[in-house]
Amino acid sequence: MMEPLAQSEARLRHAFAAAGQGHVFRFWPSLAPPARERFLAQLESIDLALLARLVQEMKGGAPVAALDLERLAPAPFIALPDTPGARRGESRARRAGEELLRAGKVAALVVAGGQGSRLGLEVPKGCLPIGPVSGCSLFEWHFAKVLATRLRVGADIPLLILTSAATDAATRSFLADRRCFGLPERDVLLFRQGMLPAVDGAGRLLLSAPDSLFLSPDGHGGTLAALVREGVLDELERRGIEQIFYFQVDNPLVKVLDPTFLGRHVLARSEMSSKVVIKRDAAEKVGVIARAGRKLGVVEYSDLPRDLAEARDAEGRLLFRAGSIAIHAISVRFVRSLHEAGVRLPFHRANKAIPCVGDGGEGGAIVSQDGCKFETFVFDALPRARKALVVETDRAQEFSPVKNAAGENSAETARADLVRLFRSWVEAAGFRVEGGQARIEISPLFSLDQEQFVRRLRKECLLCREGLLLS
Repeated sequence: MMEPLAQSEARLRHAFAAAGQGHVFRFWPSLAPPARERFLAQLESIDLALLARLVQEMKGGAPVAALDLERLAPAPFIALPDTPGARRGESRARRAGEELLRAGKVAALVVAGGQGSRLGLEVPKGCLPIGPVSGCSLFEWHFAKVLATRLRVGADIPLLILTSAATDAATRSFLADRRCFGLPERDVLLFRQGMLPAVDGAGRLLLSAPDSLFLSPDGHGGTLAALVREGVLDELERRGIEQIFYFQVDNPLVKVLDPTFLGRHVLARSEMSSKVVIKRDAAEKVGVIARAGRKLGVVEYSDLPRDLAEARDAEGRLLFRAGSIAIHAISVRFVRSLHEAGVRLPFHRANKAIPCVGDGGEGGAIVSQDGCKFETFVFDALPRARKALVVETDRAQEFSPVKNAAGENSAETARADLVRLFRSWVEAAGFRVEGGQARIEISPLFSLDQEQFVRRLRKECLLCREGLLLS
């Protein structure tokens, strides 16, 4: 039997007042009945005990870290192959990964909960045009890689898309209008990450409107909880999926469903594996994979002590040089075990200016106020893995994120990196590309990698005229 509105109000008023958050009801008298119902439903979803713990930790001020920073040491990782033995190991891993893909035991998962507001967009970031010549979107680019892999291995491979409250409806509409870019609708599974409230410096909940708390996505670490909550993990187990290839939508260079990486992951019987690139310098703003004792984990660049960030080995290389790039292979069984054990990833803090209802504003006037958001990171599951693996990849081939509207790590730099990559493929096939400004785009549906491109180009003699290839 549904609880009467008045009883819900009284119960929640008491609970929030006891938690020191009674101010959230200050606009209650002015709210219409439908708004009151929505507001109470929102308040019902708030874990006040968790909120109290997060506020206490925030006031304590200590950085949140999954590893003990006092015991930190560089993480071991599999370096790029540079010997015949290492190359044989890579070939063996690739065969194992291809076998896993052919058996239909892998799903791809792309994190796409971010809005494109920082990039000047009013749509989800996955809708950003990224093709150097075609202008195709990030979504289309990644969908093409999944579709090409399905065709290559002859197996159904589902694509999971993590959205947020801000991007879910727009993402569904965007993909429906484009018929999921050729992927069967049954194999495109969208699910939403959770939301968490934000607080001010005193730990008081902030309102985005008189009848709504300010909520923000719970971070990419919320992926693991959402897989269970939204029933996606059950569906993967029903389909016989054993491994998840995890990546983020804003990196167009990702080798989606990379068989070599998947092969290394399963051959090592790893529960969670991660790709890294060598940091350019000590100041580069990427987290590093490190270890404390036998546990592996990622330390955010802002949390890594300066003396460790700048430390070098006898060969002059950074000690902590394994930069995390948000590409993981994760065992479905591992995700299930975390859920069954009740594991909760640590909550990190992000201090930001938050648009909210000011305390003194009449009628719910919006002001910008310094506040704190809470989020979890998926890499904080690494220390929980009984076996974890770290594998180096080539930055030029696999890491060019779109984080900014202009300058470093922008759509412009990502497109330039794609062109450089494709130019190297063309030259590996024995052709010259004249003109430093030439634009080149090779669809994943034509070739997923340089080896396939060279083989197809030489076989079919496409786009060849007097040794020149032009865009």
